[in-house]
Amino acid sequence: MKITANEIKPGMIIEHKNDYWNVLKTQHVKPGKGGAFNQVELKSIIKGTKLNERFRSNDNIEKVEVDEKKFNFLYIDGQNCHFMDNETFDQVEIPKSITGEQYKLLKENLEVTISFMQEKPISIELPKNIECIIESTEAAIKNQTASSSYKPATLDCGIKVNVPPFIETGEKVLIDTRTLEYIKRVN
Repeated sequence: MKITANEIKPGMIIEHKNDYWNVLKTQHVKPGKGGAFNQVELKSIIKGTKLNERFRSNDNIEKVEVDEKKFNFLYIDGQNCHFMDNETFDQVEIPKSITGEQYKLLKENLEVTISFMQEKPISIELPKNIECIIESTEAAIKNQTASSSYKPATLDCGIKVNVPPFIETGEKVLIDTRTLEYIKRVN
């Protein structure tokens, strides 16, 4: 299915340069001189290599049709994540390398969407936001403004994020699963 470069979104699978690519990041750029373009970070599904590509706004891109199914996360053993289909109770095993850092956010019974291409799992999509607990963070510096500065923190799953100075160890926060960034504190 053909789409314009402006329609490319993270998580999509596109065909480009005789390969299938998972879209990791996109940034729409309107330079002062010349036409607008979409700066896209891609990861090859087959080779695992990364590529930064610039698509002009009017370029046509081939979006790959994939089958998507909902699964519940079961467990991780070594290098694989295991999921179960709630309807058929079939289990599927996905290497951690396909999930990137996202496998650290997986919690038992978390519902995810798995994309399949030719019956082979190629990517997983977590819910947009996940609740995590701050395992450790530095103390806030006095007279530091909350609006302009962030401090490093480690989540209970091991991922490092930047949080506002008022966030303390042990607090619950909401994390964006696509960008792995802090969203807000949860009470």
